[in-house]
Amino acid sequence: MISRQIIKQNAKLQLGNNIFGSTWLMALLILLIESAIIGVASYCGGVPAMLVEGPLVVGVTSVFVSLLRGNNIINIEDMFKGFRENLGRNLILGFLANLFITLWTLLFIFPGIVKTYAYSMAYYIANEHPEYDWKACLDESQRLTRGHKLDLFVLDLSFIGWYIVGAMCLGIGVLWVAPYHSCAKINYFDAIMKLDGMNTTETVNDIPQEPAE
Repeated sequence: MISRQIIKQNAKLQLGNNIFGSTWLMALLILLIESAIIGVASYCGGVPAMLVEGPLVVGVTSVFVSLLRGNNIINIEDMFKGFRENLGRNLILGFLANLFITLWTLLFIFPGIVKTYAYSMAYYIANEHPEYDWKACLDESQRLTRGHKLDLFVLDLSFIGWYIVGAMCLGIGVLWVAPYHSCAKINYFDAIMKLDGMNTTETVNDIPQEPAE
C-alpha cells in the first residue's frame, strides 16, 4: 500500500522543505502563472480554456516530475514544454478530457468526480510517454487509476487542514499549499506507475510503503 505520509514527506523534501526557499517559491510562481493563463483563457470562453489547459498542464507536470527526479532548479520556460512538444496531442488531450468530465458531471455529479480521478494521470502519462496519442494517455490513466481513485481522493482530503490554515493567514497561505499538494500528487502518480511495473528501472523497494506496525 502506498504511504501518504511518506509521499507528503518526499514532496516537502523535493520542494526544499522550506516554504520560503527558492524551489518552493519558484514552484508557487509556476502555479500562479498557470492559473493566470487559464483564467484569461476562461474569460475568452470555455473552449479556449479547455484548449490551452492541455499543453499548459503537461508542461507544469514536467516541472514537478523534474523535482521528483532530483532536479531542484526550476526554469519557468519548462512549463511551456507542452506547447513546444506534441502540441496537437496535448491540445486534443486537454480539450477532450475536460469535455468528457463535463458531460459525465452533467449526467450526475458522482460520475463526474470518478472520471476526474480516472483521467487525473493523463497529463503525467503524456509527459512520460511522448509517443502516446491523446487516447492512449486517457486509456492508460483510466487503467492505472483503477483501484487507486479512493486513495487519490483521500490524498486530496488530507490537504484540507493545510488549506484551512492557509485561509486563516488572510487567504495568502493557501498559495503556499498548492505546490506541496501538486508535488504530492505527482509523487503518488509515480508510485502508481512503479506498482504497475511500467518503470523497469526501479524496484518495488523504491515505492513509498506504509510503515510496518
